[in-house]
Amino acid sequence: MDFGLSDEQRMVVETVRSFVETELYPLEADIERTGVVPQEVGRAIQDKVLAMGFYAPNIPEEFGGGGLDHLTFALLERELGRTSMALNTFWGRPSNILCGANEEQRERYLLPAVRGERIDCLAMTEPDAGSDIRSMKTFARRDGDDYVINGTKHFISHADIADFAIVFIATGEEDTPKGPKKRITCFLIDRGTPGFEIRKGYNSVSHRGYHNCILSFDDCRVPQSQILGEEGGGFALMNRWLYATRITVAAMSVGRARRAFDLAAEWCATRKQFGQTIGKFQGTSFKLADMITEIDAADYLTLASAWKLDAGEPADRAIAEAKLYATEMLARVTDEALQIYGGMGLMDELPLERLWRDARVERIWDGTSEVQRHIISRDILRPLES
Repeated sequence: MDFGLSDEQRMVVETVRSFVETELYPLEADIERTGVVPQEVGRAIQDKVLAMGFYAPNIPEEFGGGGLDHLTFALLERELGRTSMALNTFWGRPSNILCGANEEQRERYLLPAVRGERIDCLAMTEPDAGSDIRSMKTFARRDGDDYVINGTKHFISHADIADFAIVFIATGEEDTPKGPKKRITCFLIDRGTPGFEIRKGYNSVSHRGYHNCILSFDDCRVPQSQILGEEGGGFALMNRWLYATRITVAAMSVGRARRAFDLAAEWCATRKQFGQTIGKFQGTSFKLADMITEIDAADYLTLASAWKLDAGEPADRAIAEAKLYATEMLARVTDEALQIYGGMGLMDELPLERLWRDARVERIWDGTSEVQRHIISRDILRPLES
């Protein structure tokens, strides 16, 4: 693994960081206060990113995207992680599962998403089916050339601004060596389809302005042509196209932690108590040493997992390690940064209290810390048990 960045990668990092600091940081306070990104603000962000040629960086060049490899994309996401999720969403990273669409679907969904004309959201989670996807209850019944869908999805991120949803739905059962399991199929469902409703979700302490929503299906009829991939092929699509989403969570956690660290380090160098800067006290300076060591370790784990994917090596365990360590590191670093600031750290004049709140959800979505530990331990034990 080459630990140096190419000229292109350095350009990506510098460009994204500059954009985040100059264009998005100034918007954060209003988003935290109102909990909403005005439509014209989101569109303005999209237009600026499109003008820079950085929109849809994760989509292959053959479809008009940036075609970044996993490592470079992780570097980009690391910089976007420094700012509010509500704002960086409008940078535009369509779900790359759309690359599995057929020609007609690409024209209708993928290419408009790459051009910034349509926004997608991804829907798997249900009230009674979180990490256990196979236990989902939302069901699509075949009726001629159509499917009739009934059920509910929740915790669906940014569905309120999405033009269509990529929804995983049970369409039957299949026998397996471990007993019957539900067949999962992926559907593309447009906003406004009769029987499909997008409702406001729950009020979350994390990521204000980046809303979770509830999707309801009440005899929602969609044609067979709306299936992405093959009927019953939902898991194959996940494994092929959603393989690296946890790298994004890890990378954003690293970026957010570095911002918290930078604030804490600056405070240590300027804040005076008892006649000297607080960074002179070992109890504070050692906190900084521990924080940056953890941040660097999470950064290397994250970039190494992306590098493995680019190299075509098995990466399940590496990705799980990165997601687990980076998200738990973020919780520790934001907490320590707030402790260094003292009471001022909890005031909303600073972004620290937001970074601290936002950190909590990272250990839950895209696979909880417990799920990541299961993946890691299974990888260790399987060869020894065979």
